[in-house]
Amino acid sequence: MRSVAEAKQAITQVAGSGPFRPDRESLQAYRVPSWYVDGKFGIFIHWGVYAVPGFGNEWYPRNMYQQGSREFAHHAERYGPHRRFGYKDFIPLFTADKFDADEWAGLFRRAGAKFVVPVAEHHDGFPMYDCGYSEWSAARMGPKRDIIGELAAAVRRQWLVFGLSSHRAEHWWFFEGGMKFDSDVQDPRYAGLYGPAQPQALPPNEQFLDDWLARACELVDKYRPQLVWFDWWIEQPAFRPYLLKFAAYYYNRAAEWDLGVAINYKHQAFAKGTAVYDIERGQLTDIDPVFWQTDTAVAKNSWGYVEGQDYKSVTGLVGDLVDIVSKNGALLLNIGPRADGTIPEGDRTILLGIGEWLDANGEAIFGTRPWKVYGEGPTRVQSGGFTDTKRGAFTAQDIRFTARGDTLYATVLAWPADGRVVIRSLGNESGLYAREIDRVELIGAREPLEWSRGPAGLEVRLPEQRPGEHAFVVKVTGKRG
Repeated sequence: MRSVAEAKQAITQVAGSGPFRPDRESLQAYRVPSWYVDGKFGIFIHWGVYAVPGFGNEWYPRNMYQQGSREFAHHAERYGPHRRFGYKDFIPLFTADKFDADEWAGLFRRAGAKFVVPVAEHHDGFPMYDCGYSEWSAARMGPKRDIIGELAAAVRRQWLVFGLSSHRAEHWWFFEGGMKFDSDVQDPRYAGLYGPAQPQALPPNEQFLDDWLARACELVDKYRPQLVWFDWWIEQPAFRPYLLKFAAYYYNRAAEWDLGVAINYKHQAFAKGTAVYDIERGQLTDIDPVFWQTDTAVAKNSWGYVEGQDYKSVTGLVGDLVDIVSKNGALLLNIGPRADGTIPEGDRTILLGIGEWLDANGEAIFGTRPWKVYGEGPTRVQSGGFTDTKRGAFTAQDIRFTARGDTLYATVLAWPADGRVVIRSLGNESGLYAREIDRVELIGAREPLEWSRGPAGLEVRLPEQRPGEHAFVVKVTGKRG
C-alpha cells in the first residue's frame, strides 16, 4: 500500500512548482479547454457494487443501514441480519463478467457523446480502479479488474475525451447508520471498506482529508483524465485548502502533459472561473457567459441500475440538451449498467435515440456558441438543482438559438400542428438580427422552405413530411455585405 504521508509531500511540491499555485488568485488564470466548450455532450456512468441489489437507488449502501428506511427492511427480509450479510457481501456478486469496455465506448460514440466520465469511486468507498491506498477495490475484489483503466483505454480508442468522477468526500459519513445498531460496519476487519462512518455533522479530520487528496491526485497521475467531477460535499470548509492544492496539482500536471483539463464542482466549492460549475438535475434560466454544465440521468429515480427504472423520453432529453447549449452549457448524461456489465436496453435505446438526432442535427450543437438571446417561447425552465422534471413539455413556440460564425440555428423544440413557425426574435424590427437574410433551411429536409420576414418575426412554412423526430433545426444564413 502507498504512504499517504509520502504522497502529501509530492503533491505539495507539484502544486507549488508549475504555472498554478494553490490560491484563488493564481487559479483565476485557468481557461476551459476547447474540446469541452465545443463538445457539449458527455456520458456519465454510475456503476459499482450498488448495482448488485439493484433496489432503491445508488444510495442503497447507506440506506440499507438506515433503520426505518424501505432499503433497511428490504435488506433484512431478502438477505438477513446486517451483522451477517452487509454491503461487503455484495462484492463477490459484483462480477462484471459481461463488461466489454470497447463495446461501451462504441455505444457512447454512436450516442454522439464527445467525452465520457465513469465514477471512479462512489460514496460507498469501493474504488472502481487500481487504488494504491485500499485493498477494497474492483482491481483486487469482485471483478478483479481495473475498470477505470479499461474504460480510459477504450474511450480514447474511439477518439473521445476521458474523464472520471470522485465521490470520496461523502464517504466520511456514508455508513454512519451502521454504527447505531448491530451491523458489520462496526467490525474492524471491514474498516477499509466502511471507513470512518462518522456523523455527517462532524467535519472530516486531517487524516481523512489527506487520504482524500492522495486518492484524487493518484487518479490524475494514473489515468490522466481531462475532466475530474466532484460531488457536493467538497464544499465543506475543511476541504477548502485541499481543493486549492488539488486544482494547482491537476492544472500543473495538465500543463506538463499539454492537456486541456477541467474540474467540475457544485454550489460554491470553487471560485467562479477557476473550474466548471455543475448543476445536478437542473439548468439555468438564461445565458451564463462562463461555461457551465448540467449533470442528469436517463432515469428520474436513480443514477445506478435498479429494477423498474422510470425513464425520461428522448424528446425531453434532446430538448434539455438544446436548452442547455443555448445558454452556454454542456450536458453530462448518466446511465446505470447492471452488475454483470451489460447496459440495460432502456438506457441503450435513449442513447441511440439521442445519437440519431445528433447525427442529423449536430451542427446546431457541436462547436456552436450562444447567440444574443438563448431563445423564446412560453415554457420556463426553473433554475437550480433537482428541477429538471418540474417543467412542462416544450412546445412548438419554444425555440432555442445557437450560432457558429455567420450561421444562426433556431431549434424548434416541437413540431407545430399547422406547419408554421414564427421566430419572433428574427423580426426585421426586433433589433437582434440586423442583417438581411439570404437563406433559410430546415436541416434534413430535401425541398426548399417558404419563408418571409416582417416586423412580427421570421415566418417559416415547414414541409409536410418531418425530417426526423424530437426537435427541428431551422438554419438561417445572412447576406454578406
